[in-house]
Amino acid sequence: MFVVVLLTFTQAGSADWERARNFSRLTQGKVVGGAIEARWSADGLLYFRNAQGQMVQVDPAKGTKRIVDSKLAPAPADKAAAGPQPSRPRQRHSPRSGRSPDGKHRVEVRNHNLYLDGKPLTSDGTERHYYEAGVFWSPDSSYFVAYRIKAGRRRVVHLIESSPKGSIEPKLHTFRYDKPGDELDTPSLHLFEVATAKPIPLQTSLFATPWSLDEIRWSADSKCFTFAYNQRGHQVLRILEIQAATGKARAVIEEQSKTFVDYAHKRFVWYRDQDILWLSERDGWNHLYRIDRQTGEATQLTRGPWVVRSVERVDDPSGELELRVGGIVPDQSPYHVHQVLLKVHGNDGKLVRLTDGDGTHRVQWSPDRQYLVDTWSRVDLAPRSVLRDRSGKKILDLEEGTLEALVQAGWKAPERFVAKGRDGKTDIWGIVCKPTHFDAKRRYPVLEYIYAGPQSAYVPQEFRAYHYLQEMAELGFIVVQIDGMGTSHRSKAFHDVCWKNLGDSGFPDRIAWLRAAAKDRHWMDLERVGIWGGSAGGQSALRALLAHGDFYKVAVADCGCHDNRVDKVWWNELWMGWPIGPHYVEQSNVTNAHRLRGKLMLVVGEMDRNVDPACTLQVVAALVKADKDFELLYLPGTGHGAAETPYARRRRAEFFVKHLLGK
Repeated sequence: MFVVVLLTFTQAGSADWERARNFSRLTQGKVVGGAIEARWSADGLLYFRNAQGQMVQVDPAKGTKRIVDSKLAPAPADKAAAGPQPSRPRQRHSPRSGRSPDGKHRVEVRNHNLYLDGKPLTSDGTERHYYEAGVFWSPDSSYFVAYRIKAGRRRVVHLIESSPKGSIEPKLHTFRYDKPGDELDTPSLHLFEVATAKPIPLQTSLFATPWSLDEIRWSADSKCFTFAYNQRGHQVLRILEIQAATGKARAVIEEQSKTFVDYAHKRFVWYRDQDILWLSERDGWNHLYRIDRQTGEATQLTRGPWVVRSVERVDDPSGELELRVGGIVPDQSPYHVHQVLLKVHGNDGKLVRLTDGDGTHRVQWSPDRQYLVDTWSRVDLAPRSVLRDRSGKKILDLEEGTLEALVQAGWKAPERFVAKGRDGKTDIWGIVCKPTHFDAKRRYPVLEYIYAGPQSAYVPQEFRAYHYLQEMAELGFIVVQIDGMGTSHRSKAFHDVCWKNLGDSGFPDRIAWLRAAAKDRHWMDLERVGIWGGSAGGQSALRALLAHGDFYKVAVADCGCHDNRVDKVWWNELWMGWPIGPHYVEQSNVTNAHRLRGKLMLVVGEMDRNVDPACTLQVVAALVKADKDFELLYLPGTGHGAAETPYARRRRAEFFVKHLLGK
């Protein structure tokens, strides 16, 4: 059957599946260059190998470069010569231990209760409400903080492996899997004074409904400790301080949102003697603040219609921070990442942009941090590397990549495109991929690859010789990828569209973008539009046919979290909220299955531990009940991302070719 399809492809002049599957061969052996590996010598010289394989020596002080013998360059394995390796800054919190810092005391757990130096300290511990081993001691050993856990439901999921290797007997797999709305394990904090062997009651009103209580840090003088409180529902996040002598609590930092506080992806906290550095979206953009530890007064250190993507380095003595930021250059894509230095002096923050050029940047520092190699690229621009000083001033062009060899082999760069979204004002960005055999006189069906998980943004920004989307384009499609509203790295308002609204998936923006793109691209046939995705993308792909079946005609949905009540707790409660409300039911692909229009293929892996396979199989049950036609590809022994296995990728390709190309 598939051989016949391949022959049909050939007769029709379209690329066959074998060519599509092996599209990466076009890129093999093609020199692009531009991106370099910096090696620094002890005397401050930079070495790198150019696209021709020659060793280049650069003198940053003189701004010169020359070809030299490779033996002059320090070995790549010499990490000291290669300069400091990038790593995200992290601070240690108070250690967890049974033994006190002075070595005189020990706390242990027996029969769910705490014992201090062998004597019972508590008596209220039970199997379902127990104290945990390992406590947090004050530096002077006079106090300690312990966790007590109230056990929740502790839901488990059962998977049956139908065809385990080496056996004809099915195998049962059972594992912990909490779901939205479940009664979860709930932590509480308990403070004890060692001298009296008694608890000190805590004021708990500020941390009464925890999702988590963590990051416990004792002050150097043992008078107080701080911790982070993330309230269940993720609309309140606090840094709290408790006085050891009284148990009195106060909020040092408080974040509140009518939607969500993105604790999982936009959080940075750095404790200093007098203040705390803190990332917050309180002004509508993700920026860095200085919070006074005594007064709680907040001083904004970065500001503007752009976002801090991450804090890469903190130098407390100099007050200098290194940040990766997005959207800081107004005439560039808001998704292009630049590197900046932030010099914090008291209440003032001076920003120095280290990188330039229309693209996404990565830097490599010299060991003394006086110079940096700035490498940048775009999906349609080969990498370029330049040498800069620590003020961002360009000293020398180092290497520039070229696409000539790739283009001669038939390679086509993705096309960047921007159009207004649902509100007619907000820019929506995406890319368009054409087949290498593209003919502007033809009309091509359109495929969209979708992943709209709110935790990030997904349209490629940096150069790649091989793009995943191109495989499907080679079959005779125009393939697009778009970041609609509800995804991250833009304004808080842009992100908030997802809240209690994952079914939206940015579709109003995606459809507007596609229609705008097709206006000047007559070869895009919007009467034949398909869509595919996996996980959250699988949820969205099916949603396209349920809610927008007048626009999308064909979908392949892989391992989708089709009902947010059935998927993992943390991801779904962060975006869909807690407690569980009617919006969970209203946006479920299961409860909306009867609205199916178009051609659908569902793919699921039997051993998926990320998204419960029941998410897909409950959709199957609802479609059968509604008497809807569809295809189901159930893969034994396969986990999450089942559609990316070779067999399923071929079947997915056949499905789109059959229903959009009519082959």
